[in-house]
Amino acid sequence: MDKQYLNRITYTKDLINKADYIVIGAGAGLSASAGIQYGGQRFTDNFAPFIEKYGLTDMYTSGFYSFPAEEERWAYWAKHISLNRYEVGPTKLYENLLQLVKKANYFVITTNVDSQFELADFPPENIFEVQGNYGNLQCAKGCHHSLYDNKLLVNEMIANRENCRIPSNLVPQCPECGGKMDPHLRINPYFVQNEAWNKSNDAYDCFIDESKGKNLLLLEFGVGFNTPGIIRYPFEQMTYQNEHTKLIRFNMEHPNGPKENREKTIAFTEDILSVLLELNK
Repeated sequence: MDKQYLNRITYTKDLINKADYIVIGAGAGLSASAGIQYGGQRFTDNFAPFIEKYGLTDMYTSGFYSFPAEEERWAYWAKHISLNRYEVGPTKLYENLLQLVKKANYFVITTNVDSQFELADFPPENIFEVQGNYGNLQCAKGCHHSLYDNKLLVNEMIANRENCRIPSNLVPQCPECGGKMDPHLRINPYFVQNEAWNKSNDAYDCFIDESKGKNLLLLEFGVGFNTPGIIRYPFEQMTYQNEHTKLIRFNMEHPNGPKENREKTIAFTEDILSVLLELNK
């Protein structure tokens, strides 16, 4: 272990111990580091029939693919949801992250939709899933604010899939308007922000307000530039504006931030799980 890395580990441990408030900001890179990858072998192993039929290249872009029929769209989405929400289970990385902060005063804001924080036993009241959750469906036009658990339906779709299609009677329809339904993901302007979403948003805002003037530590994991306005830019702004705020950034590809924050930021480009294991020693 080189001295520079050891110094960063030691300093980070000290910041965690001294923090009055800790905010975890999690992007796609955190789940990718946990093994929930949207491309490569994990994609080809699980979606071979769809790749052959439609020429799909990865799970991210496939989510925006225009399938010819709802029976085909839901055949794909059933497997996508099942693989990333119901089949993967809790991961060692998220469990080690909980171990790191469980005695602290913390809150989680995440753009991930795979429930990994919940599966690792983070308290739901301490989690704000900004972009939705794979486990729910909504009206595709957002005609009302109810969400619908999809686990049983997803399992039934997968069990009855044939030639990249599901039976027409399994295609979900909105119980209010009779129209199409979507996974509860922020993929268009009709994303449903219901009472539970607003409650989580308010809880996060309240946590940030309470941290002002206190020792606030921002732990940012795997946040790139897909939706930087949700976590990355606000974290950098808080670091710049607040005297007692420090930022720890875990990011292999985009570790650098504004030069004004250089003295208040520590960056780890190493494997996230390896760093967490070291921090937990």
